Amino acid sequence: MKNPGIIFFERNFPSANMILINDQLPILIDTGFGSEAIDTEQLIKDAGVQPEELDLIVNTHYHSDHVGGNFHFQQNYGVPIAAHKWEADLANFGDPESCSAEWLDQPVEPYRVDIKLSDNDEIDTGSRTLKVLHTPGHTLGHISLYDADEEVLIGGDLFHKNDVGWLNIFREGVASIQRSMESLERLSTLQIQQAYSGHGTQIDNPQAAIDAASKRYEKWLKNPEKVSWHACKRIFSFALIIQNGMAKNEINDYLLRCGWFQDFARYSFQVQPEEFIQILLDEMIRSGAASWQDNYLIATAPYQVPQKEWKGKDSKPRDWNVQDSIGKP
Repeated sequence: MKNPGIIFFERNFPSANMILINDQLPILIDTGFGSEAIDTEQLIKDAGVQPEELDLIVNTHYHSDHVGGNFHFQQNYGVPIAAHKWEADLANFGDPESCSAEWLDQPVEPYRVDIKLSDNDEIDTGSRTLKVLHTPGHTLGHISLYDADEEVLIGGDLFHKNDVGWLNIFREGVASIQRSMESLERLSTLQIQQAYSGHGTQIDNPQAAIDAASKRYEKWLKNPEKVSWHACKRIFSFALIIQNGMAKNEINDYLLRCGWFQDFARYSFQVQPEEFIQILLDEMIRSGAASWQDNYLIATAPYQVPQKEWKGKDSKPRDWNVQDSIGKP
């Protein structure tokens, strides 16, 4: 480990990677999916930090695989949470659009953001300072964290070692590609020796990864359909992971209930949702994103099976009682 104070946890789906800054003021960056909150707690304990010692949780953005453990740490240990101010307001008022959880059909338990972050804010961990960089694209309130002294970037889902974060043109805007490219251009001006992203391995050649991500977005500008395919396959794969596979006779009804599926079918691919079901299934198999096993469609990405109570769990911001459970907004 080049930076012993920075502990990187590479995690399988449904959780995102986490970073623990083991310093005088310990900070946990992202908290994984809700079904793995106990595992998340054990990981930081094994790294030498008790959960009650955490000074702060920082969310790079509000998707369920990054904020799912917030509830556990806030309720049980009173750990304050920081996030970009736009996403903070949505969460704190229980806005139905918060976390895109309703549209994505992803469970997220209620949490409150205590510290609203803005671009160029600084987070003190004791011996190091993390600068907040507003890097929209994957979400409008997406942030990255930069340690200028150590030349370390914590980049969330803006880009990965061999991939980019999927883009939600229906919830984050049709200019998501341009925002992502501008965010990458900003990062390309920094001195970065080591980068950590929300999925995949640590990035030892950040500039090469940034360049590759930028080129991919440039191609997508000329072929926007690729943006939609990239998103659809990742969203559906995540649903298969949460459900630990889906029976063939359940798939049609499930997809037709999902906002994301309806929107992509009608507006990105301009077909009726009923027609898009088989088109999507064919692409999931062709691309290797999923496979059939005994009439069950299974995601091929490595993942940890959520506990049974999380299969079909319906905790969404529309039902968050924010005043009772996490204080007045």
